[in-house]
Amino acid sequence: MQARPLKCTPKVGVPRWHDAWPLSLSQSAFTLVEVMMGVLVMGVMLVSLYAGFTFGFEEVRLARENVRATQILAERMEVVRLINWDQVINLPGYIPTSFTAPFYADNPTNGASGGFNYTGTVTVTNAPISETYAPNLRMIKIQVSWPSGKVTRKRTMTTFVSQYGMQKYVY
Repeated sequence: MQARPLKCTPKVGVPRWHDAWPLSLSQSAFTLVEVMMGVLVMGVMLVSLYAGFTFGFEEVRLARENVRATQILAERMEVVRLINWDQVINLPGYIPTSFTAPFYADNPTNGASGGFNYTGTVTVTNAPISETYAPNLRMIKIQVSWPSGKVTRKRTMTTFVSQYGMQKYVY
């Protein structure tokens, strides 16, 4: 009598991982192409992350510089508000034509040294109008420029002052 092989019927829902054991070496690991593609995807992600951080820090630095330039312009305009007509017209040089203001980055975002100077000019000219009250009106233009990386940035603020619109009091 010959022995008949046993027939086993697998149970439903039971995993058959043991049927494939031991695996051959070609089936047990990632291929070189798969590993290289994974490294490539990870490299692209890291470069994108670095570019995003760099862009963000640069935008913060530019915003700080712009805010300081606006602060300097507003400060100089407040000085114009406090002077009277005689000081504008009869005392040339009373309003300084050039100035510098510092920018100290105590905690610079990019770079080791964050301190530089804003340079500015103040121009007092006749108002560019042709009305009859033109002799009683002056245009004051304040311009600020500063080095920002390899670019020189500029901001300007302009106002008009009138002989009869300025106050006669002193603080």
